[in-house]
Amino acid sequence: MHQSAADEHRHEGGESGRGHARSSLLAQPLPLVAYVLAVVIAYLALTAWQLAVTEYRLRDVSTFLALALCGAVCIETSRRLGMPAGVARDLLSAWWLPVALLLPPVYALLIPLPLQVLSHYRVRRTMAYRRVLVTVATGLSGLAASLVFHRVVPEPLADGARWVIEEQGALLVALGCAVLFVVLNTLLVGIAVCAVREGRWQDALWTRETLLLDVVELCLGLLIMINCVISPALLLVVLPPVVLLQRSLMHQQLQAAARTDAKTGLLNAGAWQREADIELSRAERSREALAILLIDIDYFKRVNDTHGHLVGDQVLVNVAGTLCLQLRDYDVIGRFGGEEFAVLLPGADTVEACRVAERLRARVRRLAVPAEDTTVSVTISIGVALYRTHGQDLIELLASADLALYRAKQSGRDRVCLPAVRKSG
Repeated sequence: MHQSAADEHRHEGGESGRGHARSSLLAQPLPLVAYVLAVVIAYLALTAWQLAVTEYRLRDVSTFLALALCGAVCIETSRRLGMPAGVARDLLSAWWLPVALLLPPVYALLIPLPLQVLSHYRVRRTMAYRRVLVTVATGLSGLAASLVFHRVVPEPLADGARWVIEEQGALLVALGCAVLFVVLNTLLVGIAVCAVREGRWQDALWTRETLLLDVVELCLGLLIMINCVISPALLLVVLPPVVLLQRSLMHQQLQAAARTDAKTGLLNAGAWQREADIELSRAERSREALAILLIDIDYFKRVNDTHGHLVGDQVLVNVAGTLCLQLRDYDVIGRFGGEEFAVLLPGADTVEACRVAERLRARVRRLAVPAEDTTVSVTISIGVALYRTHGQDLIELLASADLALYRAKQSGRDRVCLPAVRKSG
């Protein structure tokens, strides 16, 4: 699953028994429960069918084991890097794809099982139903790609590399099946994500970064497939570059993780302040307006006490996503810890800043976060501060916005306030 940055490891390890109960599949919204069960039942039925109709050959089994072993090596490499929660993207699809295209369809259904179990216990534990959904989605996607490809090339390993060299159309079909694998896998997981998270479909399915990584995995999987067709021994040559590429990818993810809040995916406080300093310097040079919003979720402790911290975390994630959807690409948003967020609005004067703040307040007010047999709604209070009007540097602006936020809370919450006007004399 292409998961957004989420602190799942902390959820699993740090919650009480009540928290674990809330994280089970049956504690999720009914549409999600029904969807996961339906997909798992389909997977089990198709696996039973393929196990019954497949003719097992030593060549296929040995190729399957070799590719699975390569995937296990990549997982162990991830473990030794000490990857934190929220940094979860790997290159395992590069090993699943050759299995789907070269071997009988049953192997495409089976390959995610050992690798996902190994990943769960050696790299990062997550909620069981999520891991099961990822495994099942990968297996079903691989099955679809395998069935289509074997209609064109019934025995990919039988004639060695002949079909790779002589039949260019077969390579195009392999590319199309690789795309089918990626798209179907993303859709199967994306449906589940959309069932529990408010937002646009495209945000749940693909971002620019995940799309680029999918293309990399797709191309890498095809290259591994070609090498495996020529000679399985070439996997020994392919494996080191794949491991190095994975290490490079995860190094970049670690750098990004150092700048982002693991739970919401927003900038953390330090990174936000660095970005805000850059924008303030630009506003000073250009003499443009600039505004800062400090946002606090009203009565957030009450949500945690009533519904548990897992539901509270979902509220944080949904509020963060809603705020992002209402802001421009160049606005700077971060989480300051707890239930507080900070937004910097380049070019915004008092009217624009208050208009944006009111829009954010109204949108969050419409949120309904699932919590067992009910939903949780929250409101936010927002303090607004304007560059030059309420402060000449970031410290003064944050202090003014904090005073405005305090004023909003003292006035009854669920409102937008500016700092109080100081009386002269």
